[in-house]
Amino acid sequence: MLRYLTAGESHGELLMGIIEGMPAGLLIRITDIDRDLARRQVGYGRGARMKIEKDIVKIFTGVRWGRTLGSPIGLNIRNKDWENWRGTMSPDPMFLNSADPVTRPRPGHADLAGAMKYGMADVRNILERSSARETAMRVAVGAVAKRLLEEFGIEVMSHVKNIGGVPVRAEDISRKEIRKRAEASELRCADPDAEKKMMKKIDEAKKTGDSVGGVFEVIVTGVPMGLGSHVHWDRKLNSRLASALMSIQAIKGVEVGAGFSAADRPGSLVHDEIYWSKKAGYYRKTNNAGGIEGGMTNGEDIVVRAAMKPIPTLYKPLRSVDMASKKPFKASVERADICAVPAAGVVGEAAVAFAIAGAMIEKFGGDSVIEMKRNYNMVMKSLRIRMGIEEPKAEKKK
Repeated sequence: MLRYLTAGESHGELLMGIIEGMPAGLLIRITDIDRDLARRQVGYGRGARMKIEKDIVKIFTGVRWGRTLGSPIGLNIRNKDWENWRGTMSPDPMFLNSADPVTRPRPGHADLAGAMKYGMADVRNILERSSARETAMRVAVGAVAKRLLEEFGIEVMSHVKNIGGVPVRAEDISRKEIRKRAEASELRCADPDAEKKMMKKIDEAKKTGDSVGGVFEVIVTGVPMGLGSHVHWDRKLNSRLASALMSIQAIKGVEVGAGFSAADRPGSLVHDEIYWSKKAGYYRKTNNAGGIEGGMTNGEDIVVRAAMKPIPTLYKPLRSVDMASKKPFKASVERADICAVPAAGVVGEAAVAFAIAGAMIEKFGGDSVIEMKRNYNMVMKSLRIRMGIEEPKAEKKK
């Protein structure tokens, strides 16, 4: 079973991550992880924190000479801003009461609900962990998962579909071109005309002290048929993907394939007709299912989208109530982005990659990458025979 944990606060000394269940012998390149961390930090509309931090990962356990050992992998990312928060965020009780408590919960954050749940009078005890800063470690964890998927020819990409109500028109270009354009864009957007309109929306929000949200899409190519299962709710792959994406801060909706638009169409325009050829086996000419039917991959690309609400920390503070005095107040302002949808797409890649990697390990097993590949090749050969694109070997007569 593949799983991970993260630890750390937004302005604490560091973020920590532990990955358990990664097979032995997987080549890990720190440059790959750092590249994804850098991708998470860029984007038009990001806040001042991105100018302070330059995230790099360090691997402390579970890897020797560049390859995984099969034991837990320990990662950390140091927070440069820690120098300014040593007393405020120190675990040492000698710094007790060295900073004023935060008693003004911000609408849209975990502040009030978290303070009530955990019995905290100081909202900083909640907001530090609930902050999206935690996603830096998730991106590092996801980069390791991507490395495993790469061994099997599976690629994960993302791009922005909508910001502030401005839609992207990229249906007529290839996956390869979408990826190329997205990686060259400040908003990770494959439509140059839409990007200009999006930037204008972000600029307008900045002037008025507001923020904007949007939608990003994650596409997974090269996925084999049969990941996930239809037999139990918690083994359905679409359920796992939705859970993974909904766990990302500020995500309020997820759809697979045609998603919510399928509800407006007749069945004849929703369900993907099945074809067969000797070369490809079973295939579809459309992909409204987003690569998943009955909780299982059907051999087509996985396509999922997530809707991100506008960043709730505003420079035009919303009304709130002081927890100490119970008097109305304007919510306190923490440093924030105007728009973080492009960065959320990179986090979405990590979340999806980890879910797919877990399904791959579950399906093909193996304590090492070599063993996993052997199992994979055997299952794929059997699948090709069942699909009619490969003939079974005739048994030798004794």
